[in-house]
Amino acid sequence: MKKSRGVLVLVLTVIVTALLIFTSAVGWGPTGTGAAKNINTGLDLAGGVSITYEASEENPSADDMSDTIYKLQQRVEQYSTESQVYQEGNNRIVVEIPGVTDANAILEELGKPGSLYFIAQTDADGNQNYTQNSQTGEFELNKTIEELQEDGSIVLTGTDVSDARAVVGQDDLGNNTQNVVNLSLTEEGTKKFADATAKAYENNESIGIYYDGHFVSVPSVNAEITDGQAMIEGMEDAQEAEELASTIRIGGLNLELSELRSSVVAAQLGQEAISTSLLAAAIGLALIILFMIFVYRIPGFVAGIALVIYVCLDLIALNAFDLTLTLQGIAGIILSIGMAVDANVIIYARIQEEIAAGRSVRTALKNGFSKAFSAIFDGNVTTLIAAFVLNWLGSGTIKGFAQTLALGIVLSMFTALVISRLLINAIYAVGVRNEKFYGKRKERKPIPFLQKRKIFFIVSAVLIISGPVGMVAYNAATGSPLNYSLEFQGGTSTNVTFNEELSMDEIDSQVVPVVEEITGDANVQATKVVDSNQVIIKTVTLDVDQREALEQALVDDFGVDASTITSESISSTVSSEMRRDAVLAVAVAAVMMLFYIWFRFKDIRFASSAVLALLHDVLIVFAFYVLARVSVGNTFIACMLTILGYSINATIVIFDRIRENLKTNKVKNDKELETLVNASITQTLTRSIYTSLTTFISIFMLFLLGVSSIREFALPLMVGIVCGGYSSVCLTGAMWYVMKTKIKKAK
Repeated sequence: MKKSRGVLVLVLTVIVTALLIFTSAVGWGPTGTGAAKNINTGLDLAGGVSITYEASEENPSADDMSDTIYKLQQRVEQYSTESQVYQEGNNRIVVEIPGVTDANAILEELGKPGSLYFIAQTDADGNQNYTQNSQTGEFELNKTIEELQEDGSIVLTGTDVSDARAVVGQDDLGNNTQNVVNLSLTEEGTKKFADATAKAYENNESIGIYYDGHFVSVPSVNAEITDGQAMIEGMEDAQEAEELASTIRIGGLNLELSELRSSVVAAQLGQEAISTSLLAAAIGLALIILFMIFVYRIPGFVAGIALVIYVCLDLIALNAFDLTLTLQGIAGIILSIGMAVDANVIIYARIQEEIAAGRSVRTALKNGFSKAFSAIFDGNVTTLIAAFVLNWLGSGTIKGFAQTLALGIVLSMFTALVISRLLINAIYAVGVRNEKFYGKRKERKPIPFLQKRKIFFIVSAVLIISGPVGMVAYNAATGSPLNYSLEFQGGTSTNVTFNEELSMDEIDSQVVPVVEEITGDANVQATKVVDSNQVIIKTVTLDVDQREALEQALVDDFGVDASTITSESISSTVSSEMRRDAVLAVAVAAVMMLFYIWFRFKDIRFASSAVLALLHDVLIVFAFYVLARVSVGNTFIACMLTILGYSINATIVIFDRIRENLKTNKVKNDKELETLVNASITQTLTRSIYTSLTTFISIFMLFLLGVSSIREFALPLMVGIVCGGYSSVCLTGAMWYVMKTKIKKAK
């Protein structure tokens, strides 16, 4: 790069960085406060709509309620992945959708869940069940639903449909694409539909789809359908297809629901919680940049600029892709700042090694990026695979986490491999060429990590076993192996009408401490109904004595009218189906990561060691949850998923160095292999320490300054970061070595 071009790049970088900061945090946008202000936020940050539905049956079965909640959760995720659905009382279901303020609009679009019928055009006697109005073009029933049920004209109900998805397919000739809806039927529905379509096809008739009092589609039957897979054609566009698919899915609920009440609720957390989290992010970012400059000098300064650009791009992209951000999401972004440092550390450590080996600064810069690429690429692609699987198979907050994770991975790779490279080459071009500005790393004597592997294995085994042992002990002592939050085990919802409208900050500082003292619950969730004096307080399950004590405290301390206090039991917001989805997603992600590492490293022992290390980290953090009695709720899932995405990177870097050293060194025996592995771990040790340290700084600032719910998320994450660094350095190389020497040929 010529000097003139270098100057141009630096000037443009200053301008672009200023514009990005202005766009993301300060300037443009409908409210004039930039992209950061316009990001979709969850109930905890922005509030939203709360709708309570009531089942037509007074005492529906637990299976019907569970199935309805799960299907309804999938339906409302079109509004936000952070939407929550849970049971209240015996036959009520509460839907909470963040980021919206018009309950009527949501109700109109969501409709009345249930009451979906597939109706034959004619009955057994050939009479028309529905006809088309010549004036309006709308189809209208000629009978009531009860009559159609009696004469067998209803061929399917919503419960016979297992899924409905809008897709793009080919027309009959295969020439043009068209928007269609694919239906998947249950086993029983498949048999019913085969008979119904055979009759309709023979008589050249249609089967109308009737929902919530009107026909949503009246497709003709073009063939007998016997495999339970049907396709509805004739959609004008993708939106119409998606609306029909959503309607069929919501109509496929096991229970018929009607709206009981709806309201707009305020953010669950006050402004103080948001401001302290943002302050933690700013301080953490500043400390990381200062640390990078101190360690890597000019490259560290470049890394700081790349990090600022990364954060700005992340905020803009969150806004552009309409991803929903919760307070845990803010914590995730802060964590991703620490993770984004990783690629820069790998590159700059390589540059210093090249300078120490006698290369010129120019050659060192070129080789540093070149040799670091494979480790950065493999580490990030492996994590990206996990994000893809979690988004594919997960639900609710898992999808939101996966989307945010994938976004961070792509942007961090771009800023490290493109922005950092462009900047550092520009700085070199303008004349900053002395190696003292880039640093020189002295070659260290290999540390005998593998000689201590038995000690490391024993320590890890003890830590892992402490989890199940602690669960047994706590279950015997308290009746609960884990400290489940209401998201996992349900609880009690108390609705209180105060004498005056309270702000969320007042509720957090005055009301919540009283509730915590009486209930013994450190994870009280309080929300307020907008433009009213009502406050909804969610706690762990309260017995009769606790409910009475809480009611009396509210009367005594706040002068509340006791008649305005009502309490209901609520189910967990993380259903058994969502937990199943989470476990399945993590398992599939681990398998796919194993296959990718196997493919890239051409040795299944590398892949097996990496996956075992991930399992090790997750189990130890789980043991920490058990022993420290940290609340197990939504943040538990987020924490475990973060560790899954984070821990693999350090392992990949070490394995990449082992692979590189094996290519340049002929190993004749196990002793030489042991020395090579020790050398590889030692060569990457500084990177492992620095990356863990910078990430730890980010989370520690969040723990230090954040509100209690965020601290509960940050604490186990810090344990996971330390554990991930330990397993990468002390275990993965050792596990690979043991497999390599015990299993001579990969299978």
